[in-house]
Amino acid sequence: MNAESIGEKLKKIRQSKGLSLEDVHKKTKIHLNILKAIEGESLTNLSPIYLKGFLKIYCRSLGVDSKECVPDYKEPQAAFSGSNSLEPKDQPLKSPSFLENVSLKLSFWQPGKKIKKIIIPIFIIAVVGIILLKLGQFIASRPRISPAVAHNQQVRLQARPKVKAPNITPSTPKLQVFAAKLPKETTGGISLVISAKENCLVFVKVDGRVVLHRVLERGRSDSWKAKERIELSLGNAAAVELIVNGERFANLGRRGQQLKNIIITEKDGLRIPR
Repeated sequence: MNAESIGEKLKKIRQSKGLSLEDVHKKTKIHLNILKAIEGESLTNLSPIYLKGFLKIYCRSLGVDSKECVPDYKEPQAAFSGSNSLEPKDQPLKSPSFLENVSLKLSFWQPGKKIKKIIIPIFIIAVVGIILLKLGQFIASRPRISPAVAHNQQVRLQARPKVKAPNITPSTPKLQVFAAKLPKETTGGISLVISAKENCLVFVKVDGRVVLHRVLERGRSDSWKAKERIELSLGNAAAVELIVNGERFANLGRRGQQLKNIIITEKDGLRIPR
């Protein structure tokens, strides 16, 4: 067989068996570039001894007799006299053994799963190391208070005089009362007249009896007489004016101000809580 047709024949056999160059590489450990060069017959600079070794390994992986593909190929003799010759598949040649080791070394440098398994943990460790380094630099850059300064601050705090809070007891607000003496009625008793300048809720109790509890409309007025006491409450102090025993009281309080428990008696007069 011509040496020029060896690569083409091996390629056809490989394709007929449904094998790819990657499959042959995994089986023979021959570098993919060398396999491509064998099939393309471009190994012009390779020693014939190495070329025969690669061809022998390639042929064995395809199940082809290497004698058909490699010119002048001879099987090795037995290592000791008197023994039968070993089969080609059991007795490897020295040259192919050396070339297999070379192929293994070349295949190791191909990026594969083993390299990925090594590179990824190294990358993760490097990232974690950088993060820890930055964290350490940040902690180291924070200002620290020396023990002497901290001790002085503690001494100053302890030396400060303690000020007792003043003992303040809540006091009940005193009720301011407006009181006015009233002129006595000629007939005795108390007279009251209420005039509404605006609508106002009015409550009136005469001698203990409720006589009025409603809204006194603007412009309306009403009057009562009592023997001893009149109690009065207003919803709007500025909305009404009072006439007690003929004396007028117009300014009783602010607009919207409620006045409760206004007491009118003969003895004490008019008393308005403020």
